[in-house]
Amino acid sequence: MDDYRKTAIDGNAGVTTQVTVGSGNYGAADETAINEAVGQGLHQIEAQKTHWYSYFSTKEFWIALTMGQLLALCQTAANTFSSFLAPNTSIPAFQSLFTYILLSIIYLSYALYSYGPRKWLGILWKDGWKYLILSFFDVEGNYFTVLAYRYTNQLSAQLINFWAIVVVVILSFLLLRVRYKLFQVLGILIACGGMGILLGSDYIQGRNNYEAENLLKGDLFALVGATCYGLTNTFEEWLVSKRPMYEVLGFMGLFGMIISGVQTAIFDRHSFQQATWNGSVGGWMTGFTLALCLFYSVVPLLLRIASAAFFNISLLTGNFWGTIIGIHVFGYTIHYLYPIAFVCIILGLVVYFLAGSMLGESKKPWLGENQEGGVAGIGTAKRKALNFAKRQGLVPGGATV
Repeated sequence: MDDYRKTAIDGNAGVTTQVTVGSGNYGAADETAINEAVGQGLHQIEAQKTHWYSYFSTKEFWIALTMGQLLALCQTAANTFSSFLAPNTSIPAFQSLFTYILLSIIYLSYALYSYGPRKWLGILWKDGWKYLILSFFDVEGNYFTVLAYRYTNQLSAQLINFWAIVVVVILSFLLLRVRYKLFQVLGILIACGGMGILLGSDYIQGRNNYEAENLLKGDLFALVGATCYGLTNTFEEWLVSKRPMYEVLGFMGLFGMIISGVQTAIFDRHSFQQATWNGSVGGWMTGFTLALCLFYSVVPLLLRIASAAFFNISLLTGNFWGTIIGIHVFGYTIHYLYPIAFVCIILGLVVYFLAGSMLGESKKPWLGENQEGGVAGIGTAKRKALNFAKRQGLVPGGATV
């Protein structure tokens, strides 16, 4: 779909490929020249004179901000459909199963078409364990978060979800060598403060603070779910920076489908038998599946342009969008603190990118100085540098980007 492919012998996949830039195919010698062109492009982009507000003038910033809110809306829509299902058809693993099936149909099919069965099997053999771990954390994050809402109240579960941001920041710092700047830390704190205002507003109104069935058990489930989400987001950012999006999402769909299917058969049999099945349930399941499929499809792009940390703080506006939907669906009213909280979260997202380079967070420290360890797909610094190098006439062989 969107990715340029890397060289001669791919150490991760254990298969032979050619460099592909636009419509041109190149061997190992040209790859060296292309990497040099990328290095020059990156250097020239970063050498541009910048001000504290310079990144806000780039299309990447506005795309990242818009994508973050689109993902928050997708998550809110999925939660809304899930709330319709909860009273009589609450089957956590089964609900997510159809999302993974749809991801497989779209992205696994394209990966098989793009690679061919033999090459795809080679990638599965060499890298399948990575995608299995990623899918496991993702499935369990969904599963334990849904379980948490059965036992604890929504206010408590939302507070614990902050832990996902902490997990992402710690893992990115320790494992991915990400070094956060002062404004990034300040932006995270401001956004979290905005979320705190939202939760405070809910508490004042007595909303989402209902009596919990088993508060401790529910909070522990929420903590496990938030930890799994943090692990998933960080690991996925690392993978989509190195591999094509359709490969990552295709394997997530495949392994997620298998894991969810097994969990449904083991843990959800009783719930499945007791569930209500009618046309409305089918419509809510369809809406839930489509919302999550769009969510999963957009996440890799945001992780390339920005980061797992920015992705998680973008989702903090979900409560605000949930209330907007609730006005029309559930008859909610907006407390005066809600607009203030929303502005605080958006302000935090803006502050996060203050005094950054023209590349924002798209240049990943674990890919090497010239991003030679990554793909040149949509949203990556490598692709932006290649486009810049093309305009400067630095890409070899008349390649088109």
